[in-house]
Amino acid sequence: MLTFPNAKINIGLRITSKRPDGFHNLQSCFYPVGWTDVLEIIPADQFGFASSGLTIPGDEPDRADANLCVRAYNLLRADHAELPSVQMHLHKVIPIGAGLGGGSADAAFVLKSLNERFALNLTDDQLENYARQLGSDCAFFIRNKPVYCTEKGDVFSEIALDLTGYYLLLVYPNLAISTAEAYAGVRPHQPDVALRDQLLEPISTWRATIHNDFEDSLFPRYPELPAIKQQLYEAGAVYASMSGSGSTIYGIFDAPIVIPNQFRTYRVWKGKAGTEK
Repeated sequence: MLTFPNAKINIGLRITSKRPDGFHNLQSCFYPVGWTDVLEIIPADQFGFASSGLTIPGDEPDRADANLCVRAYNLLRADHAELPSVQMHLHKVIPIGAGLGGGSADAAFVLKSLNERFALNLTDDQLENYARQLGSDCAFFIRNKPVYCTEKGDVFSEIALDLTGYYLLLVYPNLAISTAEAYAGVRPHQPDVALRDQLLEPISTWRATIHNDFEDSLFPRYPELPAIKQQLYEAGAVYASMSGSGSTIYGIFDAPIVIPNQFRTYRVWKGKAGTEK
């Protein structure tokens, strides 16, 4: 079974408070985009996992807790003894430490693929509950459609946000930022206006109102990030921002975009925006 786990971008990200469990409460919008990995799962006599493409840091397939794909399989197997052994191959394309949720997408697609291939008959709600055990944003990729998210980023509500007709350019400046590093510099605060309300205003207003709080601490540390954001605006972006807690900067355009020459040494993806992948 061959699937294509896709990335997401954050449209706005506000860190509103620190939780007693050490995590942070936030407000954000997750939006699926078409930058994908490739995941193959086939039945086998014994379990195996292999990867190609981009190197996955710390990946040790012989350890049960090493890779999110392996953890996803083991999580389902613990409750479903009828799940057979499989061979999984992940071809990694989505950059790591980029704020795009690639690892979470891979794990979610393992859950969905196993459920479909072996007729486990799990509902989306059940799959989301499994996914939440693997990562805060992992559950998003079960339904894989735009959502407004709160709490740890794993509580979702519908939002009438549709970027169909717009074009996206994602720029990864070959810089991996860990979640721990990103959160070390944040200062939680309660916004005066809920992000949800601002997201429903015309995109032309977003530049002045919608912000990713991680930019406040990471932009001074990595000057190439604000430079990319400014270059996207100079190239005609209607809105540009950092995605998640990683280093990818994206632009939303109202017309097809030619990749600017200054981005040629970076990893980039461009394509049409839509409501679902």
